[in-house]
Amino acid sequence: MLSSPHIPRKARSGVLLIVLAVGLTAFGTGCSDGTESRMETDSTEPLGSKEVTVPIPAVVTTIVSPGAEPRSLLRPEYPAGTVQRVTLHTSHHIEQQINDQSARDFSTPDLTIPMTAKTDADGIDLTLGTVTSPDPRLAKALTKTSGSHAGFDLSDLGTITALRLEPAPETSNPARAALEQAFYQAVYRSIAFPDLPVGEGAVWTVQQEVSGGVVLDQVTTATLTKRDGDRLTIELDVIQKPKSAVWNLPNNAGWLDIQDYVMQGNGTITVDLGLPLPVAGSITVGGHQAYRDPRSSSMLQQTIDTQVSWTE
Repeated sequence: MLSSPHIPRKARSGVLLIVLAVGLTAFGTGCSDGTESRMETDSTEPLGSKEVTVPIPAVVTTIVSPGAEPRSLLRPEYPAGTVQRVTLHTSHHIEQQINDQSARDFSTPDLTIPMTAKTDADGIDLTLGTVTSPDPRLAKALTKTSGSHAGFDLSDLGTITALRLEPAPETSNPARAALEQAFYQAVYRSIAFPDLPVGEGAVWTVQQEVSGGVVLDQVTTATLTKRDGDRLTIELDVIQKPKSAVWNLPNNAGWLDIQDYVMQGNGTITVDLGLPLPVAGSITVGGHQAYRDPRSSSMLQQTIDTQVSWTE
């Protein structure tokens, strides 16, 4: 599309922004450029069931306040073979405006993903149930995803170190991309525990690099508001900042200057140390971004809102 002879040369930078804007929606959730571009294709051909493993950047936890006594280490305590049934719901809404043009909606459809988690010595394996979406087109594509698999590799501290995705053989391109984005959102909204004992009222931060076309520094502040045995209620505050002043476009297509970037949010989750996934909770992160094409001074502005929720 960028090289089409029907597009005037002086208009191409604006077209570039339009085409690449969809890719920008992924950077708040850690999706790769390829994930988002596949999502926009119309192909319904199945891509096979080959498993893909994506490393997740390491986290650094820092205790701000250890909280009240009694204090103890927060560690997952489930044995291999533990089974849990949960439902993941994700939404990702975005509006964008180029220069003084009318704002356009580039939101991706909401997903509801029931799954069965089973633990083993290396992490968590997930078998997906019937995935649904209110969007009719995507809902139809999702009908063949039942039985797909995903998984998380974990560190000794319970932190996710890798995401595994293995769609069912008949999963189409749009359905696969939707699942990828949903699980990336879940991974980057997960919580890591500190490596020292804490009690109720404890506050700690979790710093992590969110990979994508724009590399982000994400800092999550966690507050342990309640503990009832192994069940923990944790409030989360999330802030993301770009680690560079520019976005280097894929395929050596140049760069966009980051003029403004504000992404933050909060929520509350409930986790059980005897179970592998959150049992309840919701986290919303949103904000606005502005990018400038230095070759044409075209401006792209975006307003983004994402939400990840868990229910048993």
